[in-house]
Amino acid sequence: MFGSILASGFGTLGYLMVAILVIVIFLVSRIRIVPQAKVYIVERLGAFHGEWSTGPHFLVPFLDKVARIVSIKEQVVDFKPQPVITKDNVTMQIDTVVFFQITDAKQYTYGIEHPMAAIENLTATTLRNIIGELELDATLTSRDVINTKITALLDQATDPWGIKVNRVELKNILPPREIQDAMEKQMKAERERREKILQAEGEKKSQILVAEGEKESKILKAEAEKQSEILKAEAEKQALILRADAVREQKVLEATGEAQAIEMVQKALADSIVKLNQAAPNDQVIKLKSLEAFAKAADGKATKLIIPSEIQGLAGMAGSLKEIIKEQ
Repeated sequence: MFGSILASGFGTLGYLMVAILVIVIFLVSRIRIVPQAKVYIVERLGAFHGEWSTGPHFLVPFLDKVARIVSIKEQVVDFKPQPVITKDNVTMQIDTVVFFQITDAKQYTYGIEHPMAAIENLTATTLRNIIGELELDATLTSRDVINTKITALLDQATDPWGIKVNRVELKNILPPREIQDAMEKQMKAERERREKILQAEGEKKSQILVAEGEKESKILKAEAEKQSEILKAEAEKQALILRADAVREQKVLEATGEAQAIEMVQKALADSIVKLNQAAPNDQVIKLKSLEAFAKAADGKATKLIIPSEIQGLAGMAGSLKEIIKEQ
């Protein structure tokens, strides 16, 4: 009997422990740990209750529930190509890439039903409006302008949804096949034109370089000829100077020789006079020497001679003597 009482007591305690364990497990299961860059939207009794950020949170049983888990990281959505018409009535396909970030999880959850579809449709309509104001060439060359405009318009339109549009890029612009063929032909013609221009520029520069080379060559040749003429003139000048110096030296030597000869003659005459004086000649010898000197003077080239009176007397004496000899 005691055993039956003990067994019944243990069974009641066991049920209680099991119930407590189940309750603990249930309460633990209601704990939510929100990871980084996530926001939990919590509703209580069907109404918005709060936003849970990073960390542990407790979800009240039977009252609270997590309505949506929202990522606040920047996201990228690649939309399929959309047909658009340019101002000059050219239909093309353009696909876009949208970079966005959820800044308000509550507005994102309750502001719009299908946010991605809304962004895609809004992007398509905005793109058509912008492209409709541009011609084909402007569309192909104004991607930055289109990206800036569509980003600003989408960012403004998505503010009530808690979405921040950071950037919109035109991924591909696909004009019709015939337009592409025409553009390729145009680009080919443009490349050929640029090639011809580059060739013409190259030939022009080549001719300029050749002309400049010839010019420099002529200038150098003229400079060389000029230097040659200058050197030649200098050489001739030096030769003339040397020749003049030689003639001058020769004349100086000749004059020196003549002076020395005259000096020697004068010395010889002086010596003869000294010796003559030492010999004490008589008047007849002196007159004879004078006559010899006059004969030497008469042999010169002088046109006029002044004959001393003594010589004239001697000449008269000589003439008389000659006549006497003839008569005899």
